[in-house]
Amino acid sequence: MRILLTNDDGFFAPGLQTLYHTLATNPAYEITIVAPEGQRSAVGHAITLFEPLFAAKHTLKFGGEGFAVRGTPSDCVKLALQGDIVFKPDLLISGINLGQNLGTDVFYSGTVSAALEGALLGVPALAVSLASYEFRDFQPAADFVLKLLRNLNRISDGGLINVNIPGLPTKDWQGVKLTRLGKAVYENIFESRKDPRGRIYYWQSGTLTPDKEEDTDLRAVQEGYISITTMHSDLTDYNRLKSLTVLTEHLNFTS
Repeated sequence: MRILLTNDDGFFAPGLQTLYHTLATNPAYEITIVAPEGQRSAVGHAITLFEPLFAAKHTLKFGGEGFAVRGTPSDCVKLALQGDIVFKPDLLISGINLGQNLGTDVFYSGTVSAALEGALLGVPALAVSLASYEFRDFQPAADFVLKLLRNLNRISDGGLINVNIPGLPTKDWQGVKLTRLGKAVYENIFESRKDPRGRIYYWQSGTLTPDKEEDTDLRAVQEGYISITTMHSDLTDYNRLKSLTVLTEHLNFTS
């Protein structure tokens, strides 16, 4: 299987490099990397239109070439799949990200957006995140991805799968749950500060309110489970669409 790796933490980020080493040493997989040259977290699905995309080529340890791109995660996927700089992959994996990508956070996530871009371009994709900033051992998460790949045909129909792994030693994992996206509600704080020249700027931070609904990705990870959520790009609210049908009677022009 040919696999393209990308992320939003950067080409040399430990999560991506651990996953690369784990997969590339397995003869079943041929791996290449196209990822941002540096940190590009929380850029969402942004793409670069008015600046060039510089791509530095790197020889990969276990063969082949990778590219560190001065662009967003979505830029990297577009360049890889449509720019003919690497082989056409059978699967795209975005990650392993440092920190969770749960609930409505997926709208801001460069990790998930890169995977979604792959799915939009016809390549099945996984977004994989280690849901912690304190626990930084990526090897258990990489080993789980390897196990997931061996069973991918059981859960994937060719779209996007968002995987969040609790920041715990493997022995403390409670299992795996199939989940829906929860609601990641933040109590945001904007701290006002002054720079040395007296200019005011703001620093954003926030506290996540726990999601208590049973079947969500947030709840699963809080309880020590690996969360697997299937996703697609269709944001249409079909129930509301039906309820608004009567509106067309008032908006349509009649002669």
